[in-house]
Amino acid sequence: MLHVVYGETEVKACGFDQPCKPFVAMGIAMDTKTHARYEARARVVKAMAHPTRLFVVDELYRHGEHYVGELTQMVGVDMSTMSRHLEILRSAGLIEDEKRGMQVYYRVRVGCISNFLDCVESLVKCNARDHRELLGRTT
Repeated sequence: MLHVVYGETEVKACGFDQPCKPFVAMGIAMDTKTHARYEARARVVKAMAHPTRLFVVDELYRHGEHYVGELTQMVGVDMSTMSRHLEILRSAGLIEDEKRGMQVYYRVRVGCISNFLDCVESLVKCNARDHRELLGRTT
């Protein structure tokens, strides 16, 4: 259980093994339904929060489905590591799989993931530009 106190306002958030309850921060209450919606969003974002998983989602979106052996070769990890990454992405609903014979093929579940990837790329470029500008001002 995360327990943080801001001034006199107490903020509590649930862990994965505990039921979630609404919390109050700075006088604004979040109802249970809203909290659950943001928690579901956080699970998706957390699943993407690894360079290998970002690469896999990007590769599957841009080049279509691949079987696990292809993805393992592209990333340069062992099969068990890739399988763990794929399971995290699948559990979050980002990718889906289909078994064909002895191979399991993976593909992106919804095409709109490209909007997210494009947005992240834009943020990275903006941050780099800001960093370059800051360095230019201090030298």
